[in-house]
Amino acid sequence: MTDATRMVLASRPQGKPVPDNFRKEEVTLPALTDGTFLVRVIWLSLDPYMRGRMDDAKSYAKPVAIGDTMEGGAVGEVMNSRNADYPKGAIVAGAFGWTTHAVSDGTSVRIVDPAVAPISTAQGVLGMPGITAWVGLNDIGRAQDGETIVVSAATGAVGAIVGQLARARNMRVIGVAGGADKCAHAVQDLGYHACLDHHAHDAKSLSQAIADAAPDGVDVYFESVGGKTLEAVLPHMNTHGRIALCGMIAWYSGHGIGDAQPLPTVWRHILTRRLLVEGFISFDHFHKFDAFLAEVGPMVRDGRITYREDIAEGLENAPDAFLRMLSGGNFGKQLVRVGADPA
Repeated sequence: MTDATRMVLASRPQGKPVPDNFRKEEVTLPALTDGTFLVRVIWLSLDPYMRGRMDDAKSYAKPVAIGDTMEGGAVGEVMNSRNADYPKGAIVAGAFGWTTHAVSDGTSVRIVDPAVAPISTAQGVLGMPGITAWVGLNDIGRAQDGETIVVSAATGAVGAIVGQLARARNMRVIGVAGGADKCAHAVQDLGYHACLDHHAHDAKSLSQAIADAAPDGVDVYFESVGGKTLEAVLPHMNTHGRIALCGMIAWYSGHGIGDAQPLPTVWRHILTRRLLVEGFISFDHFHKFDAFLAEVGPMVRDGRITYREDIAEGLENAPDAFLRMLSGGNFGKQLVRVGADPA
């Protein structure tokens, strides 16, 4: 029997989440049974999709119930095991949630090789954000050498990888990010040809800035944001352009919806330019994970792809870090260091 500390959903948010929507609890985990193992969580991933799990609304996944542990991917160490596939001492990645310890039966858990890269990357560049970027660029965006791509949230956990993979494909890469420091990072460290600070623009001036940065139009738009960035990009999409839609963080808490571009205007752009728009969820593509790791793993090891992590210390600070991330306050992949990293 093991005691654990966890963060539960205490109440559903009304608009933007607040700290009172979360509650810290101490619990005793059940004893291991055949086929299960105990995990000590080391790295917890915080991701925008978690905002949707807080609402009691129909979606592609069930909401977190009031009083249940907040959902989330994590990397941990197996401390005790009655499952031969996950021996004691193994480093594993899985949906263990916002907790210090968890008992698992191995469902959707994978072994992480610490020799490939720091184990935190299993929740970042070599985890869900990485495969989201890889699938969105290649399978959904159908990226081609020499094309122009615009990447929203250009320095975020997904966007930063999209931009670097696109640059490796010899594309012209235009980023949109929040702040001059993030834009400088995009150009100087990630290889973007240009990056536009959306804080410095309204939708109209951002649209003009995109036109200036992409004089031959936009072939692929990697969409994680919605809001004024989408409004600014649409008029510059080339005929038969592709939009890979994996998020819309600008609208997650209901703000800005009333000011959004009217649907008939959006629909007209899609029709007249014969755009291909496809929403996608990363878990639909996890059967490609080995192929993703085979391509991107070596690029991380030899430095062709770099990554940045924004680390909060301690599980008790997860709610504040999560709220800061939702408002764009993070810089890089948002992680929480829950326990000591043996590597």
